[in-house]
Amino acid sequence: MHKDPMTKKELVEKLVVLHKKRQLSKAAAEDIIESLFHHLTFALKRSTRFSYPGFGTFVVRRRKARKARNPKTGEEITIKAARRVSFKPATDLKNRLN
Repeated sequence: MHKDPMTKKELVEKLVVLHKKRQLSKAAAEDIIESLFHHLTFALKRSTRFSYPGFGTFVVRRRKARKARNPKTGEEITIKAARRVSFKPATDLKNRLN
């Protein structure tokens, strides 16, 4: 069964419903989510690692420059070195997915 990925709008609505008793507005929920991702990004830029117990760990990894070929022309190109984020799920998250 394939479902479409959850959107930001759906996440905001879920948060509002989850905290209905506290009367959390959509604007406040969106601010919380924006702040969460802003600080997650900042943490990764600063220390290259962010861990949330029971969920998993985000790690910034360096990828070396490498040679590749343009599939259309066969021309050799150089792909620049880059930083990429990888995610390792916690055991709790893995178990919940099964």
